[in-house]
Amino acid sequence: MSSQTPPRPLGPELTLADNLDDAADVLVIGLHTGEDGPSAVVGDDILDASVVDDIVAALRAVGAKGQAEELTRIAAPAALPVDSVLAVGLGKADDVTPEQIRKSAGVAARSLAGVEAAATTLSTLDVGAAAEGFYLGAYTFSKLKTKDVTTPLQRVVLLSTDKSAAGALTRSAAIAEAVATAREFVNTPPSHLYPAEFASQAEALGTAAGLAVEILDDKALEQGGYGGIFGVGKGSSRLPRMVRLTYSSGKDDATKVALVGKGITFDTGGISIKPAANMENMTSDMAGAAAVIATIVLAAKLELPLDVIATVPMAENMPSDNAQRPGDVLTQFGGTTVEVINTDAEGRLILADAIVRACIDSPAYLIDTATLTGAQQIALGNRTPGVMGTEDFRDRVARISQETGENGWPMPLPAELRADLNSKVADLANVTNHRYGGMLSAGLFLKEFVPDDVAWAHIDIAGPAYNTGGPFGYIGKGGTGVPVRTLIAVLEDIAANG
Repeated sequence: MSSQTPPRPLGPELTLADNLDDAADVLVIGLHTGEDGPSAVVGDDILDASVVDDIVAALRAVGAKGQAEELTRIAAPAALPVDSVLAVGLGKADDVTPEQIRKSAGVAARSLAGVEAAATTLSTLDVGAAAEGFYLGAYTFSKLKTKDVTTPLQRVVLLSTDKSAAGALTRSAAIAEAVATAREFVNTPPSHLYPAEFASQAEALGTAAGLAVEILDDKALEQGGYGGIFGVGKGSSRLPRMVRLTYSSGKDDATKVALVGKGITFDTGGISIKPAANMENMTSDMAGAAAVIATIVLAAKLELPLDVIATVPMAENMPSDNAQRPGDVLTQFGGTTVEVINTDAEGRLILADAIVRACIDSPAYLIDTATLTGAQQIALGNRTPGVMGTEDFRDRVARISQETGENGWPMPLPAELRADLNSKVADLANVTNHRYGGMLSAGLFLKEFVPDDVAWAHIDIAGPAYNTGGPFGYIGKGGTGVPVRTLIAVLEDIAANG
């Protein structure tokens, strides 16, 4: 196993209890806004009414309002076995959603860095959402720091008297860990995560989860006709790989789903080199691959009644005397020729090879995800993935993504843009000769490699996969883990509904 395999666990230990004992340092409660002042969320039979009244009075005295994600920390009443009470705003009671609970829990968890253990009553509203929010809000990437490291929150006791809470916690803890695993990959710098190392870590995770693992190295890719992956990756001294992870449910009639994720471990743009400013953020260009690897491991952990195969191309896009040039023509896996107009449009080249290979397995559904285009950010901003593909499945994926809080939005693939991908010397050009509809044109390029009988969705996460701004909700700086929660929710929906 690689020495760089992400450690376990990546967030706080999550446990259930039906009462507050002396095992926590801080009690985290929710606070609703109201016309008569804030009201506390404590659940039934968790705290005595007189203690709740004392807490609310103290919070009102210091000006707490209960506005969404507002934090107010006070000394605990003497009757409580904790040192302090942290109130986190939820907004109006009628407006509270699972996503707001995740956000509020995440803000609370981040503020408790340095605290050993907390208990919370947010779980009386939604155990799963509270668990995910605390786990992901507490997550930090610090394994390469040697100085001034603050230990994140280590343990969270989720207070609930709900008899079904244990099952909800098990599922949500697994989901949160998968999201954090994807974040850990994305946050690992390219000096430490390059194609061979990424493949090694994927193999370690897959093997531990009982998945079948196949790795194609650069020689196998070249000899096998994977012209897109090899063409992009040959410019680096750290040569490309493709990883195949297979989860089999054991059901004879199981629906087969293919997952594909872009794994560019660093993107300079190649010969069409990017501007230097902010290029360090291209460490995140393998976020699609990270999400797909984390998701298939999660599918195995949850024992979904599906067969899932992940095909993950990995390459580093570098300029060198071996790098592909603008004007070169490569042959994708399956035989389609592509004129490379811009070497910085490399993601679609490696995805095309992987999509064709994935479809040899005859899946009923195919989902690919990638930090594919800057045009996604221009069109939808940094928090809204663009979802393209087969219309019915596209809309289904987008709807489920919105329900999870990852907020994917359906986008069209206009037929009139397809002609702009024609090449004068090859079957396709890898970009158009204009800047309009760039996200959609990338989707149209990928569509060329998807069989008509496969329900397909493409999720562009160029902005949502990596947070370059300040922390918000349960999202810190760096990798976000988007769209792991969308992918697993879609797999669960397919398992339930076909």
